[in-house]
Amino acid sequence: MSAPQTAAALPDAGTDHRAARRRSSTALLTDRYELTMLDAALADGTASRHCVFEVFTRRLPAGRRYGVLAGTGRVLEALADFRFEEPELEWLAEAGVVSASTLDFLAGYRFTGSISGYAEGEIFFPQSPVLVVDGTFAEAVLLETLVLSVLNYDSAVASAASRMTSAAIGRPCLEMGSRRAHEEAAVAAARAAAVAGFAATSNLEAGRRYGIPTIGTAAHAFTLLHDDEESAFRAQVATLGPGTTLLVDTYDVRRGVETAVRVAGPGLGAVRLDSGDLGVLAHEVRAQLDALGATGTRIVVTSDLDEHAIASLAVAPVDSYGVGTSVVTGSGAPTCGMVYKLVAREGRDGTLEPVAKASRLKTSVGGRKGAARRLDEEGRAVEEVLIAGPDSDVTTWSPEDQTMRPLHVPLVVHGAVDTRWTGAAGVRTAAERHRASRDELPRGARRLSADEAAVPTVTLRLGGGTAAADVAS
Repeated sequence: MSAPQTAAALPDAGTDHRAARRRSSTALLTDRYELTMLDAALADGTASRHCVFEVFTRRLPAGRRYGVLAGTGRVLEALADFRFEEPELEWLAEAGVVSASTLDFLAGYRFTGSISGYAEGEIFFPQSPVLVVDGTFAEAVLLETLVLSVLNYDSAVASAASRMTSAAIGRPCLEMGSRRAHEEAAVAAARAAAVAGFAATSNLEAGRRYGIPTIGTAAHAFTLLHDDEESAFRAQVATLGPGTTLLVDTYDVRRGVETAVRVAGPGLGAVRLDSGDLGVLAHEVRAQLDALGATGTRIVVTSDLDEHAIASLAVAPVDSYGVGTSVVTGSGAPTCGMVYKLVAREGRDGTLEPVAKASRLKTSVGGRKGAARRLDEEGRAVEEVLIAGPDSDVTTWSPEDQTMRPLHVPLVVHGAVDTRWTGAAGVRTAAERHRASRDELPRGARRLSADEAAVPTVTLRLGGGTAAADVAS
């Protein structure tokens, strides 16, 4: 891989630069205890110790067989704005959160460490070290809440979205859940859904930031605004052209379809169904459209769809699915349960020592870990392999076994962000990675029925063979 591309400097906002900077700072999107830990560590001299933190989940949500990593690009974008400037420092001082000496440290804070992890869009399983943060304690501990808030939400959305695009069997899924989420979460959800294969979003800001195609024509309100359905359809077609999508279920569906074709002609782009028994209606509407000569007119269905509803429509003549609430809320699993744990820290002799939490039901495995996926002769995953051992061995490990595909990629090197993972290009790269990674799953892994993780996780101890991973229940 070529050298990382350093993120470009933020554009000058002229006389309002300070205000713009204040709005964009991500430094206080965090929990107080991260700063109080830093305060104490700076006071006792441990803040400069070299540390390694890992992000992983102990278990998948009930019924899920795999997760999808999303949000990595957003983490990298947020890292560029993780700065404590005058407004943040003034508030921390007024609130008495940390000491004056720690405020001085925060004023000059810049992350100069390194971050590696699974490529965004990659499938993950319990214990998968999806992100590894390497730096001083002072630098790395402050990123915990920001990293987890982004990865937990985005990965929950992408994991649900992947089940939906899988159930759709090649038919496009369209994200339209903005009104069911916080305004910024709506943008993040649209991005995460695109990573997992959604073809477009209704959210314009997501389209602007990340180059995601946007969709949308009219709601029932537009039809109700007019004196009759035909007037509404004529107005829409006059503005948007006959290739538009007409919503035909405000009143009577059959009459709506008839009116839509009469107004737009047989070249009508699509009709949308937003209520009723969608499977039955789709068959009836398809037959009616064909009889009217509109054989190329597509059928779009919406109305509280989730992966199970999409799967139930597999035999219906549906051309695309519009999904709202379920995708932006993770379809019943709104978080992935990811944690950010210290797994190694510098000892008195200057070498990294494994550390691990031993609390019942919340155990962790100490030491830096690499990761690989073992594939069979058909290129399908059979094991998630964690690489453990001395830190120097793990960081230089490369598989001799050609059936193992390494999973970690560099994201930040000595503070320089590799911008290939950010912006619109990062979303496209992540979507490609997701398609390839999901295609590696074993047969049956994409079923919606509840089951265990699609592949087991094992630990390859360098110099010591293979053993079952210490997986918390």
